[in-house]
Amino acid sequence: MTGSERADDVVVTRRDAVAILTLGRVAKANALDFPMLEALEAALDALDRDDSIKAVVLASASAKAFCAGGDIAAWGALSPREMANRWIRDGHRIFDRLAGLRQPVIAAIEGFAYGGGLELAVCCDMRIAGGAARFALPESTVATAPGWGGTLRVLRLIGPARTKRLAFTGTPIDAATALSWGLVEDVVPVGDALGCALALAGDIARASALSVQLAKQMIDAQASGQSVVALDAMAAAVTLAGPDAAEARTAFREKRKPKFE
Repeated sequence: MTGSERADDVVVTRRDAVAILTLGRVAKANALDFPMLEALEAALDALDRDDSIKAVVLASASAKAFCAGGDIAAWGALSPREMANRWIRDGHRIFDRLAGLRQPVIAAIEGFAYGGGLELAVCCDMRIAGGAARFALPESTVATAPGWGGTLRVLRLIGPARTKRLAFTGTPIDAATALSWGLVEDVVPVGDALGCALALAGDIARASALSVQLAKQMIDAQASGQSVVALDAMAAAVTLAGPDAAEARTAFREKRKPKFE
């Protein structure tokens, strides 16, 4: 299959200062293979370099599936060495790229997010799920194991016992359960996930981009157990010296809303 035939696998569009990163391999339920992973990495690299983008929404072109996870046809034929040296390493690098994107990322989840699809969703900063969304780590049912950081990122969100339940049984949970466990931040009517994610992204885009991006770094550093004293000091100094802070102080004195650049 040529690159042109796979051009819709990952599509980036924009709405003002918000980028919409759409998974478009609909016929395969957005199952991730090497070409799709490469397209995702290229899109993330471009977004990270684009100063005009202040927030990102990760969505699916399919109403039935956010992402089915790793394509069994792609990894099933790999040797153990290829699995370790390419599939796992490439996936980790690209998922870490998503998690480390300087702009906030909101996942708009309709349909199912299984295996690598759930791992992809938990790389995002926030998750909004449609009411029919379902979540699973089904790797044990195909005699493998979560391979792209899912056991760590899911663990941080829902704790060890619930992560074990997902990983040990492979049984999906529904959106309401995912909300009660803390796996998603909001559940909305079916079909509304993208619109709600875009509304939230718009709120983020209206804030100071520098402040938002520094806050993301500080929160992520603390969540991973890293010391943030130096980072806090740097963030305070940088924001205080910037034009947005000066505008905020002026607006406060003039009793008006700030107009951030």
